[in-house]
Amino acid sequence: MEGSNPSLNPAKPTGAAPRSGLWALAGVVVGFALPVLACAGMAAFFFLSSASLAASSPVSSSGFEHISGPFSGPAVAILDLSGTIVSGESGPFDTSVVAASGELLPLIHQAAADADVRAILLRVNSPGGSVVPSDEIYHALKESDKPVVVLMGDLAASGGFYISMAADYIVANPHTLTGSIGVISEFPDAHGLLEKLGVQFTVIKSGAAKDIGSPYRPMTEAEQALWQTIVNQTYEGFLKIVAEGRGLPVEDVRAIADGRVFTGSQALQLKLIDALGYEQEALAKAAELGKIEGEPRVIRLHARQSVWGLLSTRMSGVTLPADLIRQALGPSLDYRWVP
Repeated sequence: MEGSNPSLNPAKPTGAAPRSGLWALAGVVVGFALPVLACAGMAAFFFLSSASLAASSPVSSSGFEHISGPFSGPAVAILDLSGTIVSGESGPFDTSVVAASGELLPLIHQAAADADVRAILLRVNSPGGSVVPSDEIYHALKESDKPVVVLMGDLAASGGFYISMAADYIVANPHTLTGSIGVISEFPDAHGLLEKLGVQFTVIKSGAAKDIGSPYRPMTEAEQALWQTIVNQTYEGFLKIVAEGRGLPVEDVRAIADGRVFTGSQALQLKLIDALGYEQEALAKAAELGKIEGEPRVIRLHARQSVWGLLSTRMSGVTLPADLIRQALGPSLDYRWVP
């Protein structure tokens, strides 16, 4: 055009559109790549952590950790029962310390089947827990046909005490808290909160007793009486186990079995344990009952842990929301000390 000025109508750079498209494509690639890289980084972290933990672990492929004494020959096997007693196995996100029957029972069976293991030293540090796994662990120890010595730690209460009744000899620290012979069952009742929130539940059931313990309504007196019968029956079984384990009349046990705890010194006076002492005394007694001459070989049995298990051990002081939710759910029937 006549009089046109090229400087007033600059031509658009031919590469602008492709470059903007490339930037958009790069953004999409990065958006997809970041999650992949993050997952890869986490996988590498878990792999390296598990490798370093496995490399630093003194546990053999058989699950034995050598503690002291000869490297072969007659042995005392140490088992640890720590934390709340639960059924099954601890999950990958269980960061709280639990004594899971699914992990302890194989170790007891392993000790029972090993000809070199002449006695078991069970170190108990537990407030108790569920009735069924407590009973399973107790019976596994009784059926092991190996002398069992229990060493009580800070706490060996309720289910922890129940399991200890499988022992041929019990040693406790003078300041151990033990006993708490009894049964407890707790039912959360959230109906008041739900009413304030305007939340209602419609329950369709096959029978009047089908929703006993529902958190959506209070229990009736008849329902409480029914559940009390269950608790009483379980309690009588606990009394019998203690009477048999300690060689005491059932009524003598009943007189002190109101849920209270005792110090190790008080428990000795009540004949609930055999001696006050420490690990060296407990090991010496186990070696004696196992008829081991000279210095005993001392080993410890471990459950084989997954990568998650090894990592969660490092996080054992942390409580996740999943742990809190599980603890709040009910109902439950427990040999558990509730301070």
